[in-house]
Amino acid sequence: MRAIKKAEKIIEKDITKPFAKVLAHLILSLESNKEFHIKDLYELPPEQFDLVIEVLKEWRIDRHYMGKSKTFAAAYYASALTH
Repeated sequence: MRAIKKAEKIIEKDITKPFAKVLAHLILSLESNKEFHIKDLYELPPEQFDLVIEVLKEWRIDRHYMGKSKTFAAAYYASALTH
């Protein structure tokens, strides 16, 4: 499964979890060119950090990949719920 799809599932499962919040914020930052604090990544456990790195790699490679829109929508919706 692609990292972007894994991120989508984590965000949709429970946005109240800290890792889901980090993923949602990262994806919103990537899509909208908003600020993201890199220190949030260094506080993640190794497995979660590795997933974030894979998301970044896929995002860079697939800049126009349509699957990102679903993940962005999930992150946007989840972010709206927590603010």
